[in-house]
Amino acid sequence: MLIVHKYGGTSVGSLERIENVANRVKKARDAGNDLVVVVSAMSGETNKLVDYAHHFSKTPARAEMDMLLSSGERVTAALLSIALQEMGIDAVAMTGRQAGIRTDENHTYARIESIDPTAMREAIASGKVVIVAGFQGFTESGKVSTLGRGGSDLSAVAIAGALEADACEIYSDVDGIYTTDPRIEPKAKKMEHISYDEMLELASLGAKVLQNRSVELAKKLGVTIIAKSSFSDAEGTTIGKESEEMEAVLVSGIALDRNQARVTIRGVSDRPGIAAEIFTKLADEQINVDMIIQNASSDGTTNLGFTVPASEIERAKKVIGGFDHDIGGMDFDENVCKVSVVGVGMKSHSGVAAKAFSTLAANNINIEMISTSEIKVSMIIKEKYGELAVRSLHEAYELDK
Repeated sequence: MLIVHKYGGTSVGSLERIENVANRVKKARDAGNDLVVVVSAMSGETNKLVDYAHHFSKTPARAEMDMLLSSGERVTAALLSIALQEMGIDAVAMTGRQAGIRTDENHTYARIESIDPTAMREAIASGKVVIVAGFQGFTESGKVSTLGRGGSDLSAVAIAGALEADACEIYSDVDGIYTTDPRIEPKAKKMEHISYDEMLELASLGAKVLQNRSVELAKKLGVTIIAKSSFSDAEGTTIGKESEEMEAVLVSGIALDRNQARVTIRGVSDRPGIAAEIFTKLADEQINVDMIIQNASSDGTTNLGFTVPASEIERAKKVIGGFDHDIGGMDFDENVCKVSVVGVGMKSHSGVAAKAFSTLAANNINIEMISTSEIKVSMIIKEKYGELAVRSLHEAYELDK
């Protein structure tokens, strides 16, 4: 079998942990598998490099930041290769460029355009374990580029797709995907299987095991992902195509996203195009708008409410302030959170939303905003009720059984 392993920053956070990874790779190799291993920078390394850059400039050139930040993964790749060679395993370390990862020119948040797997295939054919520095590639003009947050996951999935690998195993400090955050609900259960779409919802809602860009790419390329822990031998969670078994499960998980802020614009001029102008301007500033509610028009004006990530609220205030002639006022509430019920089984079962609403009502939790999709019901509530809502919903849908 050809398997791609990916190890995150905590998994390679020290020389001892890199040695632990080397032992895992050796075990998989001794079992007769061909391996490509994608690694992140050692935990804390990227932040340290960013601090170095900010010592000289608050706004360093993005191309230079890519050159700087890509060095962390190269260090890890070389160290792991050296460790494996010392164990008697023939290994070779490659940069993103050497692995053939071509990206667009969008420095610090590049998108992979293509992969030429020739060098990796040749190394595998010669009996080598290939160690690839994740998070990076190169542009058409030959410059180093990086893929943004979660970029090493993206590298691993893209490489698995290009090599038509049998599986892509993502190793971190957690041993799979749980029905909810075990720190909030100790009764949370680890899932054996979850669909791409469910994982995309959970990732976008704050589940940090996998970054949603990597799940989107896995779905597009048909790559099976297995989320596992590098610190135990426990079975992980498989992320793949929907199956009848998955669809039989009504709800698979409850997610809590605390990085939410509610924006209310009062007295908006009720003229054609005003909403489009506001949301276009927010999009131009890379501000991600989630839920949107517009009240019925009254006296030639309307009220418009929506949510944005709390980390982007200051930029949202500036944008909306630019429409002072078209609005009567604005309010911002950062003391909110989003709790969501997720499951592919919701597509063929009725009453899921009703149960969520009645469960929160029974706990005297007021719902401020609601959005739904085929496999998700999301509700904005006061942040102080977030954990209570998660535990109550987890019990209501019997996810602890």
